[in-house]
Amino acid sequence: MIVRCVVKSDDRLGEGPCWSPREGRLYWFDIKGRRLAWYEPRTEARGAFDLPVRASAAAPRTRGGLLIATEKGLAICDPDAGTLEIVQPFELPPGFRTNDGKIDLDGNFWWSTMDDDGGKRHGSVYRTTPKFETSKVLTGIHIPNTISVSHDGKRLYMADSKLQTIFAHEMADLAKMAPFAHTRGEAASPDGSAVDAHGYLWNAQWGGWRLVRYASDGRIDQIIPMPVEQPSSCAFGGEDMTTLFVTSAWDDLSPAARAQQPLAGGLFAIETGVKGLALPLFEG
Repeated sequence: MIVRCVVKSDDRLGEGPCWSPREGRLYWFDIKGRRLAWYEPRTEARGAFDLPVRASAAAPRTRGGLLIATEKGLAICDPDAGTLEIVQPFELPPGFRTNDGKIDLDGNFWWSTMDDDGGKRHGSVYRTTPKFETSKVLTGIHIPNTISVSHDGKRLYMADSKLQTIFAHEMADLAKMAPFAHTRGEAASPDGSAVDAHGYLWNAQWGGWRLVRYASDGRIDQIIPMPVEQPSSCAFGGEDMTTLFVTSAWDDLSPAARAQQPLAGGLFAIETGVKGLALPLFEG
């Protein structure tokens, strides 16, 4: 597969890509740069604006704009107007921020929190319904990532990047879980993921210079080399939903390492030839 850098965005910590079918846009964040960016593959138009808070994950809304998880609470964002309003404030422990997030097939927005000091303290996962009812559903996770529902809606894939392990939880009972895949003994750690329409999980692997496509039984189906060491997350998009967009980061890289990977922090696109799982809009 050919990996193209479509936006040389130079993100310190690129994260949270999500596709807006209404606008034909891919949105993503630079968490540490406090920036929301977007890219339209049909026209190659792009834009970005600075945020007043750190934010990391979003879901397009049926009423337009985005629902965003920020360090100060859930917010409604109008990217074109450059506005952000906290509509459900919350207080995180000192040193914590939000991390990964995604909507499920029933329209619930899942999002996580983590200790920004490498996950030394445990983070948590929250679920917000379209009625804006938010509850903590998982905890005890060092660095919560992936947060992707399976194509049949029966599983929640959840990575603890510090443990280098992806777990599969039963959606009907999240306490029922089992290891799905791991990278223990390697430099790579599982980061953000996307699911395709055939039920395969595509995982960006921080520190591994790669994406990995896993079958539903956890078997490695394919490894896609990346031109950057720290791919951070991915999302399907494009007019036919076969393009996988991948965010990346230069955070924690030495000057020498950055010089060897000038595209670090860029947004990449891969034509996969398979359709991604279409996710609903957030109705709240």
